[in-house]
Amino acid sequence: MYRGLSVIAIAPVLDEEVKVGDVVRRTPRPLVDAVLIVDDGSTDRSAEVARSLGARVHSMGRVAGVGAAIRAGYRIAVEEGFDVAVVMAGNNKDAPEEIPILLDPIVEGKADFVQGSRFLKKDRNFGPMPLYRRWATRIHPLLFSWVAGRRVSESTNGFRAIRREVLTDPRLDLDQDWLDEYELEPYLYIRTIRLNYRTAEVPVTKIYPPRSLGQTKMKPIIGWWSMLRPLVFLGLRMRK
Repeated sequence: MYRGLSVIAIAPVLDEEVKVGDVVRRTPRPLVDAVLIVDDGSTDRSAEVARSLGARVHSMGRVAGVGAAIRAGYRIAVEEGFDVAVVMAGNNKDAPEEIPILLDPIVEGKADFVQGSRFLKKDRNFGPMPLYRRWATRIHPLLFSWVAGRRVSESTNGFRAIRREVLTDPRLDLDQDWLDEYELEPYLYIRTIRLNYRTAEVPVTKIYPPRSLGQTKMKPIIGWWSMLRPLVFLGLRMRK
């Protein structure tokens, strides 16, 4: 429990046996009631490593997509009655020690959805972040803010916390098959804003590992279209 709220931390993972152990070890217990690794079809020892360190593992059985993996985690969070679901990267780019920073606005009754923002950190250190991602992560929030009708500093960071009440809102449909990849995260953020839930941003750390350790599973063109598609569809009212 964290200040009276039950919390589940969810990390989608695809072939991260080298990094997932640090994700589990760094997650603050007992502030977090459960650490759930959603294995998105890994062919390595990711699931075994996570279990050996005390995490729960939910297997997707195939490579379903990061959005589908996160959605599965949310479903488990709702079914098991957790008050808050935190999503973090399974490749150790986020700082699980900062989970309380995400939770505080919710505990204090100031927000239902809290977005972590690397750009609010005063002592920014992104590590060897690829140049194209530096540009993309600055441009996306500008487009996102225009579509959402609310200024945000960060819209591509998956490190966030959300109350159960948002996830169970019947007006929010996460089970659309076009949300199986990176679309789900910006879609959920925009819809949360449009449904008039309280949102907040907090400063968090995001550090990219050396290229030799694998920095991302996202492909530059396909992946970034996935991130932009919800802005196009929702901006043009092509989807709800």
